[in-house]
Amino acid sequence: MCNPKLITTVSEIDMARPPRVTEAEWEVMKVLWESSPLGANEVAGEVCQRMSWNPKTVKTLLGRLVKKGALRYREEGNRYLYRAAYPRERYVEAESQSFVDRVFGGSATPAVVHFVGTMELSEADLQELRAIVDRKLKGEER
Repeated sequence: MCNPKLITTVSEIDMARPPRVTEAEWEVMKVLWESSPLGANEVAGEVCQRMSWNPKTVKTLLGRLVKKGALRYREEGNRYLYRAAYPRERYVEAESQSFVDRVFGGSATPAVVHFVGTMELSEADLQELRAIVDRKLKGEER
């Protein structure tokens, strides 16, 4: 049986890939990225307002996300306060790479060409894309 390495230090967590989350779990994560820490009832209230779900469903998702390591919690009085274990940007990066790997064979160029060619882009969007390409050509980071 495979025994995964236990991650213990902050630097190890920073380097670790965030755990995969389902589309439903993503809705819970969005609430906690917007405002943290929150109690289960606060998270459920916000998610239920957006998605018309049962609060019990949201609480089940909170438990799953804690078990996966996507969320952390601390006990405060008689309730738990939840927060995301990884910033939203880390998830966007991981999900984007996973998508590019699956759909475009790991190559960013066809993905970018597809999106630029098929999406409605404003002049501001195009200027931002030009600026990114220019920085890349100059060898600069974001």
